[in-house]
Amino acid sequence: MATATEELLEQADYLYSCAETDKLYQLLLQHKNRDDAEFLWRLARASRDLALLPDTAPEKKKQLVYEALDCAKRALEKEETNFAAHKWYAICLSDIGDYEGIKVKLGNSYIIREHLQRAIDLNPKDATSLHILGYWCFAFADLPWYQRKMAAVIFATPPMSTYQEALDYFLKAEAEDPNFYSMNLLMLGKTYLKINDKENAKLWLTKAKEYHPLTHEDKEVHKQAAEMLNGLG
Repeated sequence: MATATEELLEQADYLYSCAETDKLYQLLLQHKNRDDAEFLWRLARASRDLALLPDTAPEKKKQLVYEALDCAKRALEKEETNFAAHKWYAICLSDIGDYEGIKVKLGNSYIIREHLQRAIDLNPKDATSLHILGYWCFAFADLPWYQRKMAAVIFATPPMSTYQEALDYFLKAEAEDPNFYSMNLLMLGKTYLKINDKENAKLWLTKAKEYHPLTHEDKEVHKQAAEMLNGLG
């Protein structure tokens, strides 16, 4: 017999797989005083997903982003060896950079990378952690000069990366779980473009465009992939 906790988590995972973001958030919110890591990181994820929906009002979005970070932090405090708690803490910490400015965002970058690396060490087969670390590498390879200058002021050794490093993580993620995430397909296309490999860029952008859209993000990925393919001719 499944326990009440197992049933709740199963129900939550089912709603997540169906992209029922609002229903999932409302379900978990009823149990918000629970303090086990498996519950808390799911609440962090649901809060963040709700914040990202296009019809979420700006003030509500900000509130949800900070709520998500708090839940992820509590999950980590409860269970330091929980890979998903590290992953969602890294993601949520990155999100608050949008509210606290570029200096804080850059300042948190090493912490974000450390938690992503810890998530991968704890679960090397988690495609999402690999994808997000790839995204981190891409962001720093792609950093505008003025942000690079600011990073050099904040750090003795500013965070650095290359498109090749980003590509390696995106490919690893795809190898672990093929076609798991539309954004990984899009980022593979974008990264191949950055290293002037148009043939592979077209291949992955086509996969991103053909990905069956379930979430709002999938639809945005489809649109972006289609536009980039048109640009490539």
